[in-house]
Amino acid sequence: MLNSEDFVKVIKRAAMEAVKASKPADILLGKVQSTAPLSIFIDQKLILTEKFIIVPQHLTDYETEISYEGAWSENADISWHGTTNDSGNADINFAGGVKHKVKIYNALKNGDSVILLRQQGGQKYIVIDRVVV
Repeated sequence: MLNSEDFVKVIKRAAMEAVKASKPADILLGKVQSTAPLSIFIDQKLILTEKFIIVPQHLTDYETEISYEGAWSENADISWHGTTNDSGNADINFAGGVKHKVKIYNALKNGDSVILLRQQGGQKYIVIDRVVV
């Protein structure tokens, strides 16, 4: 016969098992195994393939527009593949408020460690960001 304390324990255990069985969102760490097609190694039992992975724009190569207002620093750490003036310096003209198209190279690479969020139910995994090592 169960006493009241045992009954409470049984109810708590049943509630915990119900939550676990519903597979709520979970945070995981993985490592990019391949980029084409994308696959991410989680552990020996789980290697995610492209159809189960959602990659946000900031972890891809993409184009965007910027505008820059103000003086350009002579000491800026940039690589410039354009023309130079007579003194050998790059001619960079940022007119205030004018948009300039740039390409951001930030795609996932083989060996990148990533943080993933498993969608409730466990069918899709969202790559949140890279892990800084």
